[in-house]
This record gives sequence, structure tokens and C-alpha cells, in this order.
Amino acid sequence: MNNKTTILVVDDDKTTASFLSTVLTSNDYRVLTISTGREALTVVSSHCPDVMLLDLGLPDMDGMEVLKAVREWSSIPIIIVSARNSDRDKANALDSGADDYVTKPFSTLELLARIRCAIRHNRKTTLGSDENSSVYNIGDLSIDYDKRIVTVCGEDVHLTQIEYKIITLLAKYSGRVLTYDFIINEIWGPFGSKDNQILRVNMANIRRKIEKNPAEPKYILTEVGVGYRMVEEIANEKKNGAF
Repeated sequence: MNNKTTILVVDDDKTTASFLSTVLTSNDYRVLTISTGREALTVVSSHCPDVMLLDLGLPDMDGMEVLKAVREWSSIPIIIVSARNSDRDKANALDSGADDYVTKPFSTLELLARIRCAIRHNRKTTLGSDENSSVYNIGDLSIDYDKRIVTVCGEDVHLTQIEYKIITLLAKYSGRVLTYDFIINEIWGPFGSKDNQILRVNMANIRRKIEKNPAEPKYILTEVGVGYRMVEEIANEKKNGAF
């Protein structure tokens, strides 16, 4: 699985958006570019990007509105990339939940460093400050958060972006039952469909890829009518001929 970090670029200036896309792609990021605030709210929900680079001067709504709307439900790192350079603008954005503020024109190296910093900070927050390892292991299943690779018995598992986010969310809360609504809200946000079908389809795909027998899962269990739970430990399987 080559589950690249996804960066959403929200900027209506085609030159800037194209430049950012080129720079980020060359640095091995997956890039989504859009030009309006309403599109941003939809894409954050549907594509679950890892970082948002947000311009404040958008044609349909102010970038601050986008920032505040996303912050109502998501902790995705948001870096403001704007020509507005007053201290008041910077303070308002940071107080409203932006992780960082970069003024145009900007240094490419500095922006890349800010992105890496935001990703590291978000990973620490997600995994917990007491998390010493960037690798999660349960039975033959392994999740390498730094490399964004999932393996079973040492073999790469090819997951989609959404599938990867679901399995890491369950791993974060291993041993706890996560309700359908909780998972949907965490992955797709308030703009996602409350119909469990999309979650069930993704879960079926995940199980098909990680379970030896998807009909009898040993990693992700279903709490009927409630949600899903990642087990904390795998019971030892008896081998033929063993006592």
C-alpha cells in the first residue's frame, strides 16, 4: 500500500494552486486542489485529507468561515496560506483553530517544514503523548503510522485512504466499541451520510483484505446494532497435533 499523505489545497488563484500542487507532488504528497469554500467543506468530509492549506480570500465565502466550520468537528491540521499579513488576521486565524499561518509570498522550504511539523503534532495527538512507538501490532496485523503501511503476516495490505483511516481509528481505541455514528462522524464528519451502508461496505472491504476468513473476523469484531471493536489481543490458535 502506498497510502500517501493527502494535502487539500484551497485557493482560487490558479497560479498559486498549480505551484503548490507541483511542489507537494514532487515531495511525495497526494494533492487535491479546489477553489471555493463550499467545495472545501465537502472534500474534507468525503476525502478525509491529512492537511489543509487554506487561503482566506475565497470567491464564495471567507476562509475564516471555512476554518471555523471545519473546527466544529475535525482536528485536521489547517495551515493558512494567505496574502493577509496583519497581526490581527494571524491572531484571529490561530485563535479560531488554525495550526499555523504562512504569509504569501512564502518560502517553499519553510512551507514544507510547517507541513511536516503539523503532521507530526497531529500524529502525537492522535496516538497519545505517551505513545513511544509509531507501529501498532496485534497478532499478525501491523500498522506503521510513519510509513502509512498496513501489513498482515509481513505482506502489504492495499487499503484506500478511507479504509486506512477507519482501521487506524479502530486501532486507536482498541478494546472499545465504537458506534456507527461515532465512526461516521470521525471519518466523514457532519456532512457525511448517516446511512451505515457506506461504513459497512468499507468494513467489508477491510475485512476481505486483512482477515483470513472475513466471515469469522479475529481483528475487527461487530457489535450487532451498535458498531465495531478492534480486539486488544488475539487468542492463541491451537495447531494440529499440539497439546
